[in-house]
Amino acid sequence: METLVLVIHVLAALALVGLILLQHGKGADVGAAFGSGASGSLFGASGSANFLSRTTAIIAVVFFVTSLGLTYFSSRKTEHKGVMTPPPAAPAQSLPAQIPPTAPAGSAAPAAAGQAAPADAGSKVQDVPK
Repeated sequence: METLVLVIHVLAALALVGLILLQHGKGADVGAAFGSGASGSLFGASGSANFLSRTTAIIAVVFFVTSLGLTYFSSRKTEHKGVMTPPPAAPAQSLPAQIPPTAPAGSAAPAAAGQAAPADAGSKVQDVPK
């Protein structure tokens, strides 16, 4: 459906440009008739719209409607295919639980809650047989 709306949008844009370039400007008569008894208004007599201007108005409405349709389709997309869009973020991995640092055997650090402190930590040096 989106491709069909896009094709209609491009064709309407090209037709709109072509029809606008084909139309005769209202100000062209003023330049040619300047000083030779031009009509009372600056842009000539305003009559009913001719075929080209009506067709241009209809194609302009089609262009605006397809623009809104393409905007609707692009806002409903969940997947980004653009070159400049960053790739989706990788899922977060759980980190291992950190183990609290332990104090060296000879330090006077207080014992953690629920642990008994060594009775004579650092007070006696044991002799190692040689």
